[in-house]
This record gives sequence, C-alpha cells and structure tokens, in this order.
Amino acid sequence: MATYQAAVFLAAFNLGLLWLLMAAPLGRRTIRVSRIIRERPEELWNITRPAGDQTSWHPNVIAVEPVDGKPDLVEFAYRQSDRHGHPSRRTMIVDRTAMTAAGCFTCELRVVNDTTLDHTFWEGYRESRKVERAPLGSRVTFEQTDNYRGLAFYLFRRIALARELSALQNHVEESPASNLLHFEHPLWQTVLVLLSTLLLWPFFGLTAQGLMISVFLTLVILLHELGHMVAYRAFGHPTTRMLFVPLLGGVAIGGRPYNTHFEVATCALMGAGFSALLVPILVAAHQSAGDIPHSTAMDGPILVFLVILGAFNLLNLLPTYRFDGGQVLRQVFQAPRALALTSFLVTGVVAWTGWRIGLSAPALTIGVALFTLLGMIRTKSAKPREALVPMNGPERLMTGFGYYAALAIHVYAVIYACDRLFP
Repeated sequence: MATYQAAVFLAAFNLGLLWLLMAAPLGRRTIRVSRIIRERPEELWNITRPAGDQTSWHPNVIAVEPVDGKPDLVEFAYRQSDRHGHPSRRTMIVDRTAMTAAGCFTCELRVVNDTTLDHTFWEGYRESRKVERAPLGSRVTFEQTDNYRGLAFYLFRRIALARELSALQNHVEESPASNLLHFEHPLWQTVLVLLSTLLLWPFFGLTAQGLMISVFLTLVILLHELGHMVAYRAFGHPTTRMLFVPLLGGVAIGGRPYNTHFEVATCALMGAGFSALLVPILVAAHQSAGDIPHSTAMDGPILVFLVILGAFNLLNLLPTYRFDGGQVLRQVFQAPRALALTSFLVTGVVAWTGWRIGLSAPALTIGVALFTLLGMIRTKSAKPREALVPMNGPERLMTGFGYYAALAIHVYAVIYACDRLFP
C-alpha cells in the first residue's frame, strides 16, 4: 500500500472514529453504577445524602453547604478551579427524598446554578442516589441521566461515576486507594503511546522504514501536545496533563476553564508554534552536516522527521472546527466574512503546498473532502456562564501574525524536506 493511500485510509478511519466519539447522537441516556459495600444503610446514607459528609470520601468535593432559608438547596464546592482560579461551585436542588422501614434511602437531584457553566448545559441533567439493604451489607446505586452527543462525554461520565463509588467503598471499608488503574496515570499513558506506535506501523509498511515513520509521527504528536501544555502553564493553569488516544493522537488538558479569547487562541496556536521552533534547528543541522563527511543515508531520518513535523502541524492549522487552526481564527476574526476569506486563503495555501511537493489531483481532492467532512462535525459545546474577556487590537495582531508565521514555517519545512527526499 502506497504511503499516501495509507494516510488517506488512516484519515478516513479517524474521521469516523471522531464522529463516534464527539458527535454521534446518543440521545437521552442513564448511567447507572452499583456496588455492594459492607456497611449499614443508615451509616452510608449519612455520608452520601446531598447534605451529608461527602468531603470525607468524595474525590472532588471539598465543601458542602446548605443554602440558608432554602432547605431543598445544597451548594457543593469542587477541587476543579473556575476561570479565576477559585474552587468551582454548583448548587443542586433536592427534588425528592424517600426512606422506608426496610432500610432503603433514595433522593433525586438536579443542578440549578453553576459558577463555571451556563444553565443550558444542565437543562437535561438529573441525578439520583439510592442506598438499600443487601445480604452482605448495603447496595449503593448512583445514576446520572442526560442528553448525550458523542460517546466520549458519555464514557467520561461513566468513568467518573465509577470512581466516585470506588472512593466511597475505599473510605468505608478502609481500603488503600490507588490511581494506578486510572486511564490518565503516566504508566498507562506510556503504554498507550507505545501501543499507538505499533498500531500505526502497518499503515506505513511492516519494515524498518515503516517503524521509523510511526515512531516519528508519535514523537511529533507528543511535541505538539507539549506545546499546548507549555501555553497552559504560561497562562497560570495550576496543573496540566496529556491524554494519549491510540490512532487519534493526544489531548492536552489545562487546570481550569479559559478566561479570555486571547488565552484560547494562544493555547491553541502553541501546539504548532512550539513545533515550529524545531524547524530552523533541524534545517540548520541538516545543512551543517553537509560540510562534514558522512553517509547520505543519515540525511534520510532528519528529512523524514522534518516532513512529518511540518505536515502534521500544517494540517492542524487548517481552519476546521475541531482543529487548532479553526480555534485560533474564530478568536481573531469576529466578522463572518473575514473568517470565511481567511479560511479559504489558508486552505488554498495548504492545497498549494500539496501540489508543490507533487501530490496528485485525486489525492488533493480526497484530502480536501475529508477535512471538509471533518469541519462539518459539530459537538455539544460547554457554554461558559460568563462571556470570555474579548481580545484587544494588539492581541489580535500578535495572534494573527503568530498564526501566519507558524503556517509559513511548516510550509517551508514540508517543501524543504520533500525537495531533498524526492529530487
């Protein structure tokens, strides 16, 4: 299979997988997690009920306060920060509570206020908790019902609910808690990086050269996400982390929501911007090596890495909805006409680059079609409660010139490497 055919197939596969994870209409679903815990129902209910001592076991709750004068309202404070760095707060209303003589306790809740997200995000959300007597102790059941679009958020909620129940069980049974099995643990992320490299290998041929391309692509993805993480820390995020998904790539996550449009644009741009810093270094190293006697075979890996670095980040700068390029341009250009003209210009530059390095017309057509379909994928966005701080003139200029500079550098990287790999 030719390399470009493998790339097209991989892109088409990723397109379908992205649609499934981010945009598939799952409808209204109920997530239910249940577990037997060796404790009396009354004791468990005292620490799981809405106004109970949840801070003693819940992995995210740091404070629980009943709202004065409104006995059916409870305010929760969470470890996650809001956009200003303060603990995020959420007010929930208890719609119904019930208890029976047989030792069955239930309650139903919904969110009425959130310091981070707009109320529309919680319109369809419902939560219930149930503690009932069981032969070996008590059965605790947590449920969350909501409208889901995309499998990723559904899986995220399910994992979070399971961890919540595990934390309760560990607290009650005094078992040692461990995050070794958590998906984001560095050990598992390392395993996923290696697994992704091996899964990509067949697409480029089960040869030493194919393995080299697969390894280089993985390194380029890691460098790209590292750039996002550097930007998060520069804007004062207390924590950052990277989640690696085999075949799809990586996702850098900050420690709080965005506060300004400039922050959104800069953090999105720094993925390609950080990688662009390596382009002149690699080009200078390749040109300097020409004055030193060496085997011509040593030039190949440097040029291959350079073309992968440039091509990956160049495609990431495309103005599609889910890519960094689209994120940056939507912050810089508020007028729809200016945004559309810039998007066509950038797409034309990327298409010209493909033509310049010798890609055929069918390959370019298929590539543009795939990225057009990718741009049509829409997800359920989490609207912030307050509008982000707008960008001023100097911030727009700096971000815009930074975007065009990153675009030009990666275009140069692709052309420079391809001209020498395929003279």
